[in-house]
Amino acid sequence: MTRRSIRKYSTRDVDDALLNSLLAEAEHTQTMGNLQLYSVVVTRSSEMKQKLAPAHFNQPMVTQAPVVLTFCADYNRTTQWGLQRKGHPGYDNFLSYQNAATDALLYCQRFCDLAEAAGLGLCFLGTTIYQPQLIVDVLKLPRLVMPVATITLGWPDENPPVSDRLPLTAIRHDETYQPVTPDTINRDYAAKEALPENKEFVQVNGTETLAQIFTDIRYTAADCRAMSQTLLDTLCKQGFAC
Repeated sequence: MTRRSIRKYSTRDVDDALLNSLLAEAEHTQTMGNLQLYSVVVTRSSEMKQKLAPAHFNQPMVTQAPVVLTFCADYNRTTQWGLQRKGHPGYDNFLSYQNAATDALLYCQRFCDLAEAAGLGLCFLGTTIYQPQLIVDVLKLPRLVMPVATITLGWPDENPPVSDRLPLTAIRHDETYQPVTPDTINRDYAAKEALPENKEFVQVNGTETLAQIFTDIRYTAADCRAMSQTLLDTLCKQGFAC
């Protein structure tokens, strides 16, 4: 209830022994078939952070954070294991990508929980799947490896407010999915829309509603379609969906 995204970090280093301990502990999260279909690329050097930054729209925390972690859906390792042990792996398909992506995200979330419990701060970068080919190229990801999540990690140098969240009534459905109606929208979004910072957000952006900022400015249909095609193209190049 008190977690928050940290985008500013102190100059204190993240000890590699601590990082390895957290990464190893996170391995005990759930995984499909106990195959652990994920890998994580640890980026510490300033040069590599600079190369990664454009893939994340040059957000300052990418180069400022002591550590950047890229979590990848990885069927390459399992495929190579199968081939070297007289198996016949066939994981060049979208189902396998979905399994590996789910594994990677479960691993990422478990790591985040452990890191925050240890006092570290982090920020999840949704930009990872917007320009994945750039990340593939910079990190030299082989076939059947696909970036799905990135976090910046370090010791916090800020204490931002906790982000607002929708009430439970917005996300819980009993037995079957319940209809979303004007009444339920009013019920579930009233508090968010009433927040002073969101009212100011609407005013600054010159829109009538908060929803318009997200649908018409931040996440437009045109942008979503273009980035969807980029994602599909990269999945094809990485051997998951063609």
